[in-house]
Amino acid sequence: MSHTRRNGKSALADKLFLLGEVSLLLISGWLAFVLYAQWFTAVPLNLQLINIALFTCGVMLCALSVGLYDQKLRECHKGILKRVVITLLMNAFLLEVLIFNLFSSIHVSALFVLMASVLATLFISAFRALFHYSDITLTSRRRVLVLGAGERAAIIERRMRRNVDKRNFEIVGFAKIEGDKDSCIPESKYLHFDYKKDLFQFASKHGIDELVIACDERRNMLPAEDLFKCKSRGIEVIEILDFIEKETGQIAVNLIYPSWVIYANGLKSSQTFKTNLDYRLNALLALILLAITWPIMLLTALLIYLEDGRRTRASVFYKQIRVGFDGKPFHILKFRSMRPDAEKNGARWAAADDDRVTRVGKVIRKYRIDELPQLLNILSGDMGFVGPRPERPEFVHQLVKDIPYYDQRHNVKPGLTGWAQLKYPYGATAEDAMEKLKFDLYYIKHRSLLLDLMILVRTVEIVLFGKGR
Repeated sequence: MSHTRRNGKSALADKLFLLGEVSLLLISGWLAFVLYAQWFTAVPLNLQLINIALFTCGVMLCALSVGLYDQKLRECHKGILKRVVITLLMNAFLLEVLIFNLFSSIHVSALFVLMASVLATLFISAFRALFHYSDITLTSRRRVLVLGAGERAAIIERRMRRNVDKRNFEIVGFAKIEGDKDSCIPESKYLHFDYKKDLFQFASKHGIDELVIACDERRNMLPAEDLFKCKSRGIEVIEILDFIEKETGQIAVNLIYPSWVIYANGLKSSQTFKTNLDYRLNALLALILLAITWPIMLLTALLIYLEDGRRTRASVFYKQIRVGFDGKPFHILKFRSMRPDAEKNGARWAAADDDRVTRVGKVIRKYRIDELPQLLNILSGDMGFVGPRPERPEFVHQLVKDIPYYDQRHNVKPGLTGWAQLKYPYGATAEDAMEKLKFDLYYIKHRSLLLDLMILVRTVEIVLFGKGR
């Protein structure tokens, strides 16, 4: 089976999954109207279709926002059920409070939403449990042969150990290449064949769909003729950097070499879409969010003042210098979540369980309420909604020295939320900065309006479940 057919089957599995969920949501809406008509009064067909369509689209959008369509989601059945319930509650709020109030002529009854939600909870939870239990993706995974068994190849072994990380592929094995350094890859995963003479024959015999070039020393080591033959016969040949980028949504900074940065696709700014969302759209979204969240902001300011502001006379806000677009400093605005004397001994990284954080601060940091004043930074043009989170100059100066390509994250405006916040848990160390940089570089390379909108929708998951920062 060629890799094209295999990739087509993998994509088909995802499409079948989405089609199954959409079908179940449509059925839930239809059954709800059948029950509604039996118990109450019949509803005109055109009104039924509009309500069923709105219900289905709303659930899909809310499911995306809570991470239910994240291919790397690691949740047990109980966790999935919780997210499904939250999805349907959010959808009920979206329909009843926003859509039906604006368009009252299409509103049937809250009872319809309730019945459809109960049916959808049962159907979607059962479908997801069955889908993951039977693991329909197992037969459609690409068979991958890694050319290399040294330090570079070991990155694949370390980063992709869990089944959820290998959802779209399976590692057939690692071929040790001359010049590879010793690594932690178990001997049992080595493939013993003469790669210089028999690479194409081995790949054809074992149904290999993809060759990943991951050897430590490639000069005069790989059989160019066999690689060309594999590629011409439908077997994909890919660099380890591109493989990790495709499968993990990050760029392996420790594997980057200068020519890759220069010649790689992406990493360029569109003339019409230079930095994340256009400023006018950023400003409009900021104004809308300010109009929605001002009561929360007012309550937060009052609680901070009552906890220690009244006693210490410290401001409820916290202004701090951060590094922004093109390395230019700006003042970021936040609700104060730490004691007024938190940095009496100098700047230091914030920790997950920092003893300097106040009681109110713990809550507002967990749910990112402390970040809401940064809507003013967005209005001033210093930040966008989506982009790498801005760091302090004291930390940036050292990180630029310690981490290669760290300064590249300043090629776009910093953001209120970002790809790294979706993909990486809370962290505040130099090691965490390195991991987040991998996701920030991926975002910079692939940034687009569609990706920004997806990140904005998915940020709901961070707020609801208190993930990341």
